[in-house]
Amino acid sequence: MADQLTDIQQAIAASPTPATTFTELPQNRKREVFFRLSEVVQESLVADMNREQLRVFIRGLDPDEATDVLGMADEQMREAVLQKLGDTRREKLGFLLKFDPETAAGVMDLNYITVTSDASFDHVAERVRRFEDQAGRFPTVFITDGTELLGELPGPTLAMTARESEMITEYVQDVPYVRYDWPEEEVVEVFQANRERTVAVLDEENTIFGVIRADDVLSLIEEEAGETLYEFTGVAEEESVLDGPIRKIRSRYKWLIINLGTAFIAAAVVGLFENTIAALAVLAAYMPVVAGMGGNAGTQTMAVTVRGISLDQVSLATGARVIINEVIAGAANGVITGALVAVIAAVFNQSPLLGLVIGVSMILNLVIAGFFGALIPLILDRLGQDPATSATIFITTATDVLGFFAFLGLAQVVLL
Repeated sequence: MADQLTDIQQAIAASPTPATTFTELPQNRKREVFFRLSEVVQESLVADMNREQLRVFIRGLDPDEATDVLGMADEQMREAVLQKLGDTRREKLGFLLKFDPETAAGVMDLNYITVTSDASFDHVAERVRRFEDQAGRFPTVFITDGTELLGELPGPTLAMTARESEMITEYVQDVPYVRYDWPEEEVVEVFQANRERTVAVLDEENTIFGVIRADDVLSLIEEEAGETLYEFTGVAEEESVLDGPIRKIRSRYKWLIINLGTAFIAAAVVGLFENTIAALAVLAAYMPVVAGMGGNAGTQTMAVTVRGISLDQVSLATGARVIINEVIAGAANGVITGALVAVIAAVFNQSPLLGLVIGVSMILNLVIAGFFGALIPLILDRLGQDPATSATIFITTATDVLGFFAFLGLAQVVLL
């Protein structure tokens, strides 16, 4: 099944007329395929559809999914498709399309009902049946006091045989909530504190606005994780594993050119010690060790610092303590790893002095990694730049250039 889906996705991504390939799929496969495509391919696919193809596709989607798809179409196409829908469907989608897709309202759906706390079980069950007949799915049942949210009535409760004397309030569970205009990041935080729970969406007057379920928020978490990974590696967020070579080239070459420039800076430093390397060829074998350890340590420090920035735990103005802590940690880790490398070099190369040079160089480079790994993200954040996207290049440049300078400089002074 997975292989079949991958083949279909690749065929659509590579097709000069993606809508033709897509519309030939069975209706029950379209949803599964579409939402596994990259955002760029999705937008291309929607743009290639005509009005009828788009209407038929969104007909089988939940309102929140249909809203996402229609949001990729131009305004003229969107309005034309909405006019072809039934009144209830058009009203729901028109309502959801009003909101920023990157807020709670953009994530929520309208698959819920509200009942007051004095309602009977029979009344609730009848409301649920009517909703299922109209929407084709079981709704979330919210209980209110007439205006404000009291909690949620779990679905399994309705399957129980309730006694006449029982009130639905005896089964109501607390439900976390978000405001409709909260950004996606805050929605994720609420969900992480209330895992496997439904989240209610409220307006300014605490009236229920919509509902967000666990699977909706899990997709947000996956998107955020993917974005973070793309940022750290310098790959465009919209790039997909299924994209063709031309699209991959366009999304990566700028970063590679920047990395090439920084590599030449490191190469220039190495060139300053050409005679030293020529006299002690064994140094070339340990240069990648020093550079690699510094780069890895710098990336670790950067990851922690960027996370602190994103959570508003640190800024350039308050970052002195963070920098000092990272420098101390770098020095300690440098002593541990440097001692290991020093022993290995001294034993295998029969040169205690070479081991000493490599060990000290390792300490210095991990101190450098801790310093710049914390400082550079804070500076970029102060300048209004995204540190996750651009800090890596500057940090690895610092650890490579200064690490090579320390290593080869010490070797020249001590070993020659």
